[in-house]
Amino acid sequence: MMKTDKAIQRRSSIAIMRRMVGLIRSLLPIMILAILFGVAGFLCAISLTVFATQALLRVLMEMHIVEGMPGLLQPLSFSTLLGVMLVFAVLRGILHYVEQYCNHFIAFKTLALIRHKVFAALRLLCPAKLEGKERGNLISVLTNDIELLEVFYAHTISPIAICLVVCLFLLAFFWQYHWSVAMLALLSYLAVGVWIPLRNGKRGAEAGLSFRQKAGDMNSLVLESLRGLEDIIAFDKGEERTKRIIEESDALSRDAKKLADNGGTQRALTSLIILLATFANLFLTTWLYRHGQVSVGTVVITTVALMGSFGPTVALSNLSNNLTLTLASGERVLRLLEEKPEVEEVPGGGDVDVSFEGMAAEEITFSYGASPILEDFSLSIPPKQILGIHGPSGCGKSTLLKLLMRFWDVQKGCITLNEVDLRKVPGASLRKTQSYISQDTHLFKATIGENIALAKRNATVKEISEAAKKASLHDFIMSLPRGYDTPLAELGEGLSGGQRQRLGLARAFLQDGDLILLDEPTSNLDALNEGLILKTLKEEATSKTLVLVSHRESTLRIADMRVQIKP
Repeated sequence: MMKTDKAIQRRSSIAIMRRMVGLIRSLLPIMILAILFGVAGFLCAISLTVFATQALLRVLMEMHIVEGMPGLLQPLSFSTLLGVMLVFAVLRGILHYVEQYCNHFIAFKTLALIRHKVFAALRLLCPAKLEGKERGNLISVLTNDIELLEVFYAHTISPIAICLVVCLFLLAFFWQYHWSVAMLALLSYLAVGVWIPLRNGKRGAEAGLSFRQKAGDMNSLVLESLRGLEDIIAFDKGEERTKRIIEESDALSRDAKKLADNGGTQRALTSLIILLATFANLFLTTWLYRHGQVSVGTVVITTVALMGSFGPTVALSNLSNNLTLTLASGERVLRLLEEKPEVEEVPGGGDVDVSFEGMAAEEITFSYGASPILEDFSLSIPPKQILGIHGPSGCGKSTLLKLLMRFWDVQKGCITLNEVDLRKVPGASLRKTQSYISQDTHLFKATIGENIALAKRNATVKEISEAAKKASLHDFIMSLPRGYDTPLAELGEGLSGGQRQRLGLARAFLQDGDLILLDEPTSNLDALNEGLILKTLKEEATSKTLVLVSHRESTLRIADMRVQIKP
């Protein structure tokens, strides 16, 4: 997922649009309403030019400069035409407003729906499919890419339908003057509304996807640089880092220039075709007039009407450049929504109470790539015991805990909870049974109390403070001016490694699972705090089961049994 390979291929524009339209089925009635108002609005706008020309011809006829009024409006007087023009002008404004209101209502409702779908997809993909992925690229999808979809939902779907319906009305209008005028209009509309967008979309598809991908890469690079700013300064790598950012920025600018050039070509072609169509109609109707097939009024009114009728088709043509980026963003969002999770949730699995009676790994094999991390490994975890796990770095100790949490599924063998295959245990029940503390405790930009309460919904102040006491964190918290209401900076900056670790332990104690999985829980603690934590863990083992991964011999002393994992 979220590949940055330049060879990445985008599906066709039609396929992307079909999938994106499928996301708004519940909003189709409002979309139809927007299309109806849009059609009526454009017809009012185009009719204004027709009425204005008719009014001019009426004046010329009364001055005996031209003879007869062409078309369906010849019975109307000059004052009537002016009145109708005024009504249509007001209607145009009202109808356009309602159309835009409906489109934007659909767009923002849909963006909210897509965000819900994306976050739901991320929950299914976590953590296996997201571990090691570029956070900046993912942030770009969640923010910029989803926002760009507004162009599609507010300014693409209904304009396509509006253009089709309005063009049918216009062709019927031109047909009643002469069939050849209608054919010329049809060819012109196809060139502006179909050929140019398809040509522009094909030429800009790769550049659009490349631009969105490089924008995500740039986000990752800047985010990485900001987080590692101290190390960059300490090792005097500022100039090297700046050079890399400039190179990435230049590559992004080159793609932006390609898109801008493509847009300029599109606008020039659109204007050229409109002018050519207008002059072609003028020459065609003049020839027809000379051969007595149409009146001079028809020459004037069809030429003016054709020139003023390209609004809907120009809207489609202008969309093509923005649509290149929008469809590239749509492709990235759809890929995220279509990504298959590594771990499939139990079908129909609900929240079932599971008391811990033992866990076992039976000849399991697991690998991240070609080389196995664990191979034919077996383990038994009896209840109300402390199991210590040790072994050299990279032998799979942390991976084993993640497999016990079912962050991944084993590729061979099975892991059982209470003699039931873990793949048959509902995720919600498993999370209630287990408490897991990783080597790196992630802290959110919230108060200390809120960060601890992450482990238990609706936790009381007393429960939070009791958990902090078990983690030897309460006295430190109370020494702060605002106690548990002290806000933490982003990523918990300002706290020491030991304080972060103890905050993670407080979460585990608050969650109160029957099985507590601890990955290096005392690695950042001094001897005094380590002793206090180990004493608490030993006390917890009277009613809980602990699996303790550690390099420290002092930490493993509290274990009732030990398991050595060999590389």
